[in-house]
Amino acid sequence: MIPAVVSPGWLQAHPEAHVADVRWSLGGPPGFEAYREGHIPGAVFIDLDAELAAAPSTEGGRHPLPDPAEFAEAMGRAGIGDGSIVVAYDAAGGFSAGRLVWMLRSLGVEAALLDGGLAAWPGPLATEIPDPDPATFSLREWGPAQIATMDEAVAGPLVIDARAAERYDGSTEPTGVAAGHIPGALSAPLSDNLDADGSFRTPDELRERYEALGVKDASRAIVYCGSGVTACHDLLAMEYAGLGRGRLFVGSWSAYAPSGRPIATGAHPGKRK
Repeated sequence: MIPAVVSPGWLQAHPEAHVADVRWSLGGPPGFEAYREGHIPGAVFIDLDAELAAAPSTEGGRHPLPDPAEFAEAMGRAGIGDGSIVVAYDAAGGFSAGRLVWMLRSLGVEAALLDGGLAAWPGPLATEIPDPDPATFSLREWGPAQIATMDEAVAGPLVIDARAAERYDGSTEPTGVAAGHIPGALSAPLSDNLDADGSFRTPDELRERYEALGVKDASRAIVYCGSGVTACHDLLAMEYAGLGRGRLFVGSWSAYAPSGRPIATGAHPGKRK
């Protein structure tokens, strides 16, 4: 499988790759208008809320995984099939495009984030909206090897919170639910996966970062965020670092906070009960 992160040069050298624009912002409008104003030539727009998530629910959180059949249909419409190579980007270092890349890689499809996102693309942008040929994307389901339950996230032993530090410590929570973190979870803001220019830190630097948190083998790690979107960034960073593939608590804080379970605050993990 291709690396979890590839450079713009790699993409230019692989014209067979399917390019996906997954621009999205928390509480903002879909990224389609920005896509229409300019995108990497040939890129198709993937709507995170409509195509990479099911309808919100109390139990599933704000962004549950979509029905596998509906996801397969959406990918097929976008021209992405079983044998496709996909490179996805956004305008924020991969924080939303990572959801698509994680979903595809978890199902065995070759997929990667474009390092540096749209800002790193050296060529001109296009406004023409492509009409891809439909492709066959076989129905596959996510299972225990890719996703973790709330009970597993509570039990640990290695749970990572990808949100900003101020959300982890309970200083703020912009989504309106209670603020704080799952007791015992370690803070690893996804922004720290990136350099100042928005590109990924080197695999060695990322490995050092996650090993300092106790991640020797990512298969032991469960990652969550606000609603199962940005946590994919940490999961891909660990894979890019050569640590293997962790699991996603899909409902994340949007499912945990209203559940009535204990909430920890402050900069320290707190104790599990």
